[in-house]
Amino acid sequence: MKKNISKGLNYTKEVMKYFKNPKNMGEMKKPDAEGSIESSFCGDLSRVMLRIQGNKISDIKFQTYGCAASVASSSVLTELVKGKTISEAKKVSNSDIIKVLKGLPSIKLHCADLSLGALKEAIKNWERKNSKRK
Repeated sequence: MKKNISKGLNYTKEVMKYFKNPKNMGEMKKPDAEGSIESSFCGDLSRVMLRIQGNKISDIKFQTYGCAASVASSSVLTELVKGKTISEAKKVSNSDIIKVLKGLPSIKLHCADLSLGALKEAIKNWERKNSKRK
């Protein structure tokens, strides 16, 4: 008998697709910026690494340790912001992630916030580093 990895949660097909085959997952050597955040709610951890050329995110990688919703949310986030300017990336919301995933169980909505928090931390670190250079 197949084991259900969603433990009774009603994940959409999109969540399971992104969880089983995440995009842009892994470590980036010498990123221009990175940010990490841990969920106080569930203990999941998300790390986002950025390569920035000009003012655009030319590459993005993530490492997320957590549930299917956290991994899927991080994967979707990378697709939403790759190629965008920093100001465009800042406008991405948890609703944008949830829309691509066609929903998350209410107990898992915080997972979209987790990946966004790591992105915002990475951007903040990049901005701080680059303001010192000017």
